[in-house]
Amino acid sequence: MPNTNTKTACAYAKKCAVVFRPPARSGTSGAGVVALYTQAPMPQTLAAPAHSELIIKKSRFIGCVQPMPDRASAQAVVDALWKQHPGAAHVCWALLAGGQSAAVDDGEPSGTAGRPMLDVMRHQDLEGVLATVVRYFGGVKLGAGGLVRAYTDCVAQALLTAPKVVLQAMATLECSVPYSLEGLLRREIDAAGAELLRVDHSSLVTLQWRLPKSQAAACQQRINDSGQGRVGWIEAREM
Repeated sequence: MPNTNTKTACAYAKKCAVVFRPPARSGTSGAGVVALYTQAPMPQTLAAPAHSELIIKKSRFIGCVQPMPDRASAQAVVDALWKQHPGAAHVCWALLAGGQSAAVDDGEPSGTAGRPMLDVMRHQDLEGVLATVVRYFGGVKLGAGGLVRAYTDCVAQALLTAPKVVLQAMATLECSVPYSLEGLLRREIDAAGAELLRVDHSSLVTLQWRLPKSQAAACQQRINDSGQGRVGWIEAREM
Protein backbone atom coordinates (compact mmCIF):
# COMPACT_ATOMS: atom_id res chain seq x y z
CA MET A 1 0.00 0.00 0.00
CA PRO A 2 1.45 3.41 -0.91
CA ASN A 3 2.38 5.74 1.88
CA THR A 4 0.00 8.70 1.45
CA ASN A 5 0.30 12.10 3.08
CA THR A 6 -1.15 11.74 6.57
CA LYS A 7 -1.65 15.42 7.33
CA THR A 8 -5.32 15.03 6.39
CA ALA A 9 -5.70 12.20 8.87
CA CYS A 10 -3.85 13.92 11.71
CA ALA A 11 -5.44 17.37 11.38
CA TYR A 12 -8.82 18.09 12.94
CA ALA A 13 -11.12 21.02 12.32
CA LYS A 14 -11.61 23.48 15.18
CA LYS A 15 -15.21 24.54 15.69
CA CYS A 16 -15.72 28.25 16.20
CA ALA A 17 -18.61 30.47 17.30
CA VAL A 18 -18.92 34.01 15.91
CA VAL A 19 -20.49 36.66 18.15
CA PHE A 20 -21.39 40.21 17.02
CA ARG A 21 -20.87 42.91 19.64
CA PRO A 22 -22.56 46.27 18.93
CA PRO A 23 -20.91 49.63 19.77
CA ALA A 24 -20.58 50.27 23.51
CA ARG A 25 -23.02 53.26 23.58
CA SER A 26 -25.95 54.06 21.36
CA GLY A 27 -25.45 57.12 19.20
CA THR A 28 -21.70 56.65 18.91
CA SER A 29 -19.99 55.96 15.63
CA GLY A 30 -18.07 52.85 14.83
CA ALA A 31 -18.95 49.38 13.78
CA GLY A 32 -19.68 46.54 16.10
CA VAL A 33 -16.99 44.01 16.86
CA VAL A 34 -17.05 40.46 15.63
CA ALA A 35 -15.44 38.19 18.21
CA LEU A 36 -14.26 34.70 17.30
CA TYR A 37 -14.28 32.09 20.04
CA THR A 38 -12.75 28.67 19.59
CA GLN A 39 -14.85 25.85 20.98
CA ALA A 40 -13.43 22.51 21.99
CA PRO A 41 -14.26 19.83 19.41
CA MET A 42 -16.77 17.22 20.49
CA PRO A 43 -15.12 13.93 21.47
CA GLN A 44 -15.74 11.06 19.07
CA THR A 45 -15.42 7.32 19.04
CA LEU A 46 -15.42 4.77 16.22
CA ALA A 47 -18.49 2.99 14.93
CA ALA A 48 -16.48 0.10 13.48
CA PRO A 49 -12.87 -1.08 13.05
CA ALA A 50 -10.69 0.17 10.19
CA HIS A 51 -7.39 -1.15 8.86
CA SER A 52 -4.20 -0.08 7.09
CA GLU A 53 -0.98 -1.63 5.87
CA LEU A 54 2.40 -0.10 5.00
CA ILE A 55 5.62 -1.54 3.63
CA ILE A 56 8.64 0.58 4.61
CA LYS A 57 12.15 -0.64 3.78
CA LYS A 58 10.86 -4.23 3.71
CA SER A 59 9.22 -3.95 7.13
CA ARG A 60 5.49 -4.63 7.09
CA PHE A 61 3.22 -2.58 9.36
CA ILE A 62 -0.36 -3.83 9.82
CA GLY A 63 -2.58 -1.28 11.55
CA CYS A 64 -6.05 -1.41 13.06
CA VAL A 65 -8.18 1.10 14.96
CA GLN A 66 -11.34 -0.04 16.72
CA PRO A 67 -13.77 0.95 19.48
CA MET A 68 -12.63 -0.32 22.86
CA PRO A 69 -14.23 0.20 26.31
CA ASP A 70 -11.33 -0.52 28.67
CA ARG A 71 -7.78 -1.76 29.14
CA ALA A 72 -8.72 -5.37 29.91
CA SER A 73 -10.56 -5.64 26.60
CA ALA A 74 -7.62 -4.00 24.81
CA GLN A 75 -5.16 -6.49 26.29
CA ALA A 76 -7.36 -9.36 25.10
CA VAL A 77 -7.23 -7.97 21.55
CA VAL A 78 -3.44 -7.64 21.72
CA ASP A 79 -3.10 -11.21 23.00
CA ALA A 80 -5.24 -12.42 20.10
CA LEU A 81 -3.04 -10.52 17.62
CA TRP A 82 0.03 -12.35 18.89
CA LYS A 83 -1.72 -15.64 18.21
CA GLN A 84 -2.64 -14.46 14.69
CA HIS A 85 0.89 -13.18 14.00
CA PRO A 86 3.33 -15.48 15.85
CA GLY A 87 6.18 -14.42 13.55
CA ALA A 88 5.78 -10.68 14.17
CA ALA A 89 8.60 -8.70 15.74
CA HIS A 90 6.34 -6.29 17.63
CA VAL A 91 2.68 -5.67 18.43
CA CYS A 92 2.57 -2.04 19.53
CA TRP A 93 -0.63 -0.44 20.76
CA ALA A 94 -2.24 2.66 22.20
CA LEU A 95 -5.53 3.06 24.02
CA LEU A 96 -7.67 6.12 24.77
CA ALA A 97 -10.27 5.08 27.34
CA GLY A 98 -10.53 7.71 30.06
CA GLY A 99 -8.31 6.84 33.01
CA GLN A 100 -7.30 3.54 31.41
CA SER A 101 -5.29 5.00 28.53
CA ALA A 102 -2.01 3.34 27.55
CA ALA A 103 0.90 3.57 25.09
CA VAL A 104 2.96 0.39 24.61
CA ASP A 105 6.16 0.23 22.51
CA ASP A 106 6.53 -3.56 22.87
CA GLY A 107 10.29 -3.63 22.44
CA GLU A 108 10.66 -0.76 20.00
CA PRO A 109 12.89 2.10 21.26
CA SER A 110 11.09 4.03 23.98
CA GLY A 111 8.68 6.65 22.66
CA THR A 112 8.86 5.60 19.00
CA ALA A 113 5.63 3.57 18.72
CA GLY A 114 2.95 3.68 21.42
CA ARG A 115 3.22 7.40 22.19
CA PRO A 116 3.06 8.56 18.53
CA MET A 117 0.05 6.29 18.00
CA LEU A 118 -1.65 7.77 21.06
CA ASP A 119 -0.91 11.32 19.87
CA VAL A 120 -2.63 10.69 16.52
CA MET A 121 -5.82 9.67 18.30
CA ARG A 122 -5.65 12.57 20.75
CA HIS A 123 -5.29 15.05 17.91
CA GLN A 124 -8.54 13.71 16.47
CA ASP A 125 -10.35 14.00 19.83
CA LEU A 126 -11.09 10.29 20.05
CA GLU A 127 -12.23 8.40 23.12
CA GLY A 128 -12.80 4.69 23.70
CA VAL A 129 -10.48 3.68 20.84
CA LEU A 130 -7.67 1.12 20.55
CA ALA A 131 -4.94 1.41 17.89
CA THR A 132 -2.69 -1.58 17.18
CA VAL A 133 0.21 -1.98 14.77
CA VAL A 134 1.77 -5.37 14.06
CA ARG A 135 5.32 -5.10 12.67
CA TYR A 136 7.18 -7.72 10.69
CA PHE A 137 10.84 -6.70 10.61
CA GLY A 138 12.31 -6.48 7.12
CA GLY A 139 15.97 -6.50 8.07
CA VAL A 140 16.59 -2.75 7.72
CA LYS A 141 16.59 -0.52 10.81
CA LEU A 142 14.48 2.62 10.41
CA GLY A 143 15.97 4.74 13.21
CA ALA A 144 13.96 6.57 15.84
CA GLY A 145 12.56 9.16 13.44
CA GLY A 146 11.64 6.55 10.87
CA LEU A 147 9.83 4.46 13.47
CA VAL A 148 7.84 7.44 14.73
CA ARG A 149 6.76 8.26 11.17
CA ALA A 150 5.90 4.65 10.39
CA TYR A 151 3.69 4.09 13.44
CA THR A 152 2.11 7.54 13.09
CA ASP A 153 1.33 6.99 9.41
CA CYS A 154 -0.07 3.51 9.97
CA VAL A 155 -2.60 4.70 12.56
CA ALA A 156 -3.42 7.91 10.66
CA GLN A 157 -4.19 5.99 7.47
CA ALA A 158 -6.48 3.58 9.31
CA LEU A 159 -8.34 6.55 10.82
CA LEU A 160 -8.88 8.03 7.35
CA THR A 161 -11.46 5.34 6.61
CA ALA A 162 -12.76 4.76 10.15
CA PRO A 163 -16.44 5.70 10.66
CA LYS A 164 -16.69 8.14 13.58
CA VAL A 165 -19.60 9.05 15.84
CA VAL A 166 -19.89 11.93 18.30
CA LEU A 167 -19.96 10.93 21.97
CA GLN A 168 -22.73 12.44 24.06
CA ALA A 169 -23.00 12.54 27.82
CA MET A 170 -26.25 10.81 28.74
CA ALA A 171 -28.57 11.18 31.71
CA THR A 172 -31.07 8.67 33.09
CA LEU A 173 -34.27 10.21 34.49
CA GLU A 174 -36.85 8.43 36.63
CA CYS A 175 -40.08 9.62 38.18
CA SER A 176 -43.36 8.36 39.63
CA VAL A 177 -46.75 9.78 38.66
CA PRO A 178 -50.45 8.96 39.13
CA TYR A 179 -51.95 6.71 36.46
CA SER A 180 -53.77 9.71 35.01
CA LEU A 181 -50.42 11.25 34.00
CA GLU A 182 -48.85 8.16 32.41
CA GLY A 183 -49.98 9.07 28.90
CA LEU A 184 -48.69 12.63 29.26
CA LEU A 185 -45.35 11.39 30.54
CA ARG A 186 -44.98 8.91 27.69
CA ARG A 187 -45.71 11.65 25.16
CA GLU A 188 -43.04 13.89 26.69
CA ILE A 189 -40.52 11.04 26.56
CA ASP A 190 -41.35 10.36 22.91
CA ALA A 191 -41.18 14.06 22.04
CA ALA A 192 -37.70 14.28 23.56
CA GLY A 193 -36.52 11.35 21.43
CA ALA A 194 -35.51 9.58 24.64
CA GLU A 195 -35.05 5.84 25.17
CA LEU A 196 -37.63 4.36 27.54
CA LEU A 197 -35.80 1.92 29.82
CA ARG A 198 -38.35 0.69 32.34
CA VAL A 199 -42.01 1.01 33.39
CA ASP A 200 -43.34 -0.22 36.75
CA HIS A 201 -47.03 -0.24 37.69
CA SER A 202 -47.93 -0.29 41.38
CA SER A 203 -49.78 2.33 43.41
CA LEU A 204 -48.09 4.84 41.08
CA VAL A 205 -46.55 4.50 37.63
CA THR A 206 -42.74 4.75 37.59
CA LEU A 207 -40.94 5.38 34.31
CA GLN A 208 -37.22 5.49 33.65
CA TRP A 209 -35.69 6.85 30.44
CA ARG A 210 -32.37 7.97 28.99
CA LEU A 211 -31.58 11.05 26.91
CA PRO A 212 -28.66 13.41 26.18
CA LYS A 213 -27.59 15.23 29.33
CA SER A 214 -27.93 18.58 27.54
CA GLN A 215 -31.69 17.96 27.15
CA ALA A 216 -32.41 16.58 30.63
CA ALA A 217 -33.16 19.83 32.49
CA ALA A 218 -35.59 21.07 29.84
CA CYS A 219 -37.35 17.71 29.77
CA GLN A 220 -37.76 17.74 33.55
CA GLN A 221 -39.11 21.29 33.47
CA ARG A 222 -41.74 20.45 30.84
CA ILE A 223 -42.90 17.44 32.86
CA ASN A 224 -43.02 19.48 36.08
CA ASP A 225 -45.07 22.19 34.37
CA SER A 226 -47.54 19.65 32.99
CA GLY A 227 -47.68 17.56 36.17
CA GLN A 228 -48.65 20.49 38.41
CA GLY A 229 -46.89 19.15 41.50
CA ARG A 230 -47.87 15.51 41.03
CA VAL A 231 -44.48 14.29 39.74
CA GLY A 232 -42.10 12.58 42.14
CA TRP A 233 -38.52 12.51 40.87
CA ILE A 234 -35.96 9.86 41.72
CA GLU A 235 -32.33 11.03 41.67
CA ALA A 236 -31.02 11.42 38.11
CA ARG A 237 -27.92 9.54 37.01
CA GLU A 238 -25.35 10.51 34.41
CA MET A 239 -23.68 8.08 32.03
